[in-house]
Amino acid sequence: MTEDTRIPQAPDADALPQGRGYGRPIGTEMVRMGPMPGPTVLGPALSRGRVMCAIAGFGVLFAAVGFKLADATIFSPMLPRSASIAARTAVADTAVTRAEITDRNGEALAVSVRGIALFAQPEHIDDPSRVAHQLHAILPHLSPEFIHERLNYNMPVVYLDRFITAEQQGRITALGHIGLGFEPAERRQYPRGREAAHVIGSVGADNIARGGVEQYFDERLIASRQTLRLSLDIRIQREMREAVEAQRAHFSALGGAAVMMDMRTGEVLGMVSNPDFSAADLSTATGAALFNRITTGVYEPGSTLKVLTAAMALDSGAVNINTGYDASRPIQLPQGRLIRDFRGQNRWLTVPEIVTHSSNIGTAHMAMALGRRRHHEYLQRMGMLERPTLELPGMARPLFPRQRDWSDVSTMTIGYGHGIAVTPLQVLTAIAGVANGGVMVRPTLVAHDPATPPPEGTRIISERTSDTMRRIMRLAVTHGSGSRADAPGFFVGGKTGTAQKLNERGQYMVGRSVTSFVGVFPIHEPRYALYVMLDEPRARAETQGHATAGWIAAPLYRRIVERTAPILGLTPEIEPRASAIQARLSMPLGGRGPAPPSRVQPGASAPTPAAPAPAQRAPVSAAPSPDAPSPTIRRTDAPVPGPRMSLVSHTPTPREIGHAPR
Repeated sequence: MTEDTRIPQAPDADALPQGRGYGRPIGTEMVRMGPMPGPTVLGPALSRGRVMCAIAGFGVLFAAVGFKLADATIFSPMLPRSASIAARTAVADTAVTRAEITDRNGEALAVSVRGIALFAQPEHIDDPSRVAHQLHAILPHLSPEFIHERLNYNMPVVYLDRFITAEQQGRITALGHIGLGFEPAERRQYPRGREAAHVIGSVGADNIARGGVEQYFDERLIASRQTLRLSLDIRIQREMREAVEAQRAHFSALGGAAVMMDMRTGEVLGMVSNPDFSAADLSTATGAALFNRITTGVYEPGSTLKVLTAAMALDSGAVNINTGYDASRPIQLPQGRLIRDFRGQNRWLTVPEIVTHSSNIGTAHMAMALGRRRHHEYLQRMGMLERPTLELPGMARPLFPRQRDWSDVSTMTIGYGHGIAVTPLQVLTAIAGVANGGVMVRPTLVAHDPATPPPEGTRIISERTSDTMRRIMRLAVTHGSGSRADAPGFFVGGKTGTAQKLNERGQYMVGRSVTSFVGVFPIHEPRYALYVMLDEPRARAETQGHATAGWIAAPLYRRIVERTAPILGLTPEIEPRASAIQARLSMPLGGRGPAPPSRVQPGASAPTPAAPAPAQRAPVSAAPSPDAPSPTIRRTDAPVPGPRMSLVSHTPTPREIGHAPR
């Protein structure tokens, strides 16, 4: 039987799509397909290998996810995006790089270092008390109470410590608290500690500059990365600070101060105010420690101002070195007020003797010979009536009578340093100008470039008057109360000053005074000016019960000169050169010596090389200038009451003026 192998054509065969998945028509027949093969059966070894590969792949995937989670939560905790942005913004506002500050020799005085800031997100801290104690164990300078309080602040982010070490960061990270985080930070460090703290100032954790050149040059230190090179020599600063601190402690003084300046350039080489503070930690600094006695304190300069008065009188021609006055009797002013000397010579005194023996009476006569108008003009020219200039904030303004209140009494008392209050920096600058050929150079804390010429100063007196005043300043050391300031071989010239302090009622207080010494060394080749001061020192047995400048400030001056002169490149003069220098500086106390031509006005007392007999009526003063009529002055033996003076309303009202010792 023959089998028909043809397959009938499907009725709708023409409608089927021709393509993949459909049988391809061949004419009217389809090729018969054989039976479909069954599923392939794999061997046991091959199946197990594929399973293991799948397991290993999933294992690697889960390990990667686990490592990422550990890194994000433990090793490097991540903040939510909003909190992280807020934290970075806060740090960017405070952690700003500041330029380095160095001394004149390149020694670092202030530098910025990078560190780590620790902050917290209080909302993510579950147990603030536990976290506070854990952090205290790592950061013992933070109390648990302080940390706990900050962790309870209702703020997104709070800083716990602005500067921690990498080791502390690692220990805090190991605690595993997601609410704690870290950011880069910056801190200002002061390698020299307390040395020059008042000059440098400080920058706190909030990056705000406080005091010193840090505040004065704040914008420049932020905007420019160029190092700020100061005029200070940290070696001199250290010696001055140690000397002042030791002397202050020895005499139980409230405070002490010293400042040294290069007279030719005005560069301040050292400035000390004691007590001082650590710039790295202002939290423990007291108001007395933060107070800069050189620039923000004003004091009556006392007898140091007699050098200026003598220079004014000589330079104006009102007197010459042979002019003399009777200092054997106090000067009686209206209302029973007196001007007298402290342990005076009680005789006729020439101009050199007036300065050397620190006569208030003689200086008052010289000031009146100068006259009110010229006296005021000279003081203005010497910078005593204006706020001093220096690259420090908070410079104090001097206190003195208003011009309409400037009387004859003002002229006389200010002439010997009472009735006016100025900063020590003003006294130093003016005395330096008197000794520096008569040219006063403004002080500066910025190092001078040796390649550039020295700054131009202001002429305040003639060069010839300056030469005469250097001789007189030397006499005040060799024959006057400043003998203990003389450093052998360095030829110091200067003047002591002891000014009693005022109480709240404007009255002088017995036994409470400011002792100072200001001078120049070496006086034959003037280069460096130095001022030292102790505030309210106590007398000791070795001072024979005195607390005056000659016993206390003068030895401090000598100690600083002897310690710093070698650093400045100075060597002590030895014989025979020392004798030759001293002979060149010598001037007889009686006034016989080189003198400028006398320009004493008509009616003035004639030059008097020898003192008259005590019974002879000596001239009271050189004739006053027309603009300043002389006050009524007469000799008196009346009892002397306690000293009185007031600076209230800037108007001196002395009862007895000038009783302060030298």
